[in-house]
Amino acid sequence: MTRNHEGTRQHDAAFSRRQFLKGISVGGGALVLFGQFGIHSAAWALSGEPTLKMVVVDYNKCTGCRTCETACSSRNRPAAVAGKDLPGLGNPHFANIKVHNFNPDVDVPNICAMCADTPCAKACPVPPDAKTGRRAFYRDDVSHTMHNDISRCIGCGSCAKACASLRTGVIRPNPETGKPEHMCTLCGGDPQCVKCCPFGALSLVEVRRDRKFYGLGPEKIAAELASNWYGTATLGGVK
Repeated sequence: MTRNHEGTRQHDAAFSRRQFLKGISVGGGALVLFGQFGIHSAAWALSGEPTLKMVVVDYNKCTGCRTCETACSSRNRPAAVAGKDLPGLGNPHFANIKVHNFNPDVDVPNICAMCADTPCAKACPVPPDAKTGRRAFYRDDVSHTMHNDISRCIGCGSCAKACASLRTGVIRPNPETGKPEHMCTLCGGDPQCVKCCPFGALSLVEVRRDRKFYGLGPEKIAAELASNWYGTATLGGVK
């Protein structure tokens, strides 16, 4: 099924895709910090800490082309040639952003929500370091992105489980070591997924917890988009 197919447009007369996206951009104000994410998020907002940044998706523009995956992988998995790090091959398997495709036609890029209350880090059972106060899984002081100390990580998967059950589910353990991977690095403040998206579907913005889809996994997002765009409660496709 394509977005141009006549069957997918039967619901558009009453509620168009563009109207829906315009509505959700301002419709989440009721989800206040204490409501959805609790006191930890509110504490971050009131603490004077630097503003958190994240990559957000305009689902009205995303075509599921996966250019973001290639750009991300190339930047974060460089190739060492003659002692120099050069852009990698761009294998989507190694990307920190993953595009989930569903039927009817819904494409949902999934990426770290940069949660202020860091449920992934709080789930880490490794005791805080005496000097840094960090567990094996922690938020970096400079980039404010989530990192894993491989030397201290025990590969238990607790961070990934917390992310999957409470937020977006982007953290995936390495199948051999069990250690977490695919946390967004923001590419040092210049995310390549945003720069290379040919349709302008991705943006680097301030973390705002009142966004309608903030912190949700791809299946939940896709189900609501499919309901509004196509008027169907049935959702299939590949993850």
